[in-house]
Amino acid sequence: MKYLKCIAIGIVSLPFILIGLIIVFNIFGMCVNHISTNMQTRKLEQHLTDTISDIKILDSYSETGNTSGTGNHVDSLSVVTFSSGKSLDEIRNCMAKYYEFNEWYCHITETDTGFKFYLCTSAPFSDNIEGH
Repeated sequence: MKYLKCIAIGIVSLPFILIGLIIVFNIFGMCVNHISTNMQTRKLEQHLTDTISDIKILDSYSETGNTSGTGNHVDSLSVVTFSSGKSLDEIRNCMAKYYEFNEWYCHITETDTGFKFYLCTSAPFSDNIEGH
């Protein structure tokens, strides 16, 4: 009778244990995704300062989550605004050794105050609760 009671308690508690593990895994994934996004932004700033000699970084922004609003995925978004005396083509050529430019995920645009570098990549835990 004692063994049946232990087995019954185990069966009843198993769903709660599994739900707890899923929650812990999602929280861990969220932490890793945010750390990865911050590292991506710092790396982007470092590449810019190493490559462009007269750069002045005006602002940097990073976001982790479903940035496009479509689908079930998590993105790492980094946006750095900066000023430089170089032209847009010169900056693109300098940064081409680090990044592959396209219209959606990685591009540099000219603004009133200088330039804006937009970089959006997939997060390490891309199928995380943050993407819903």
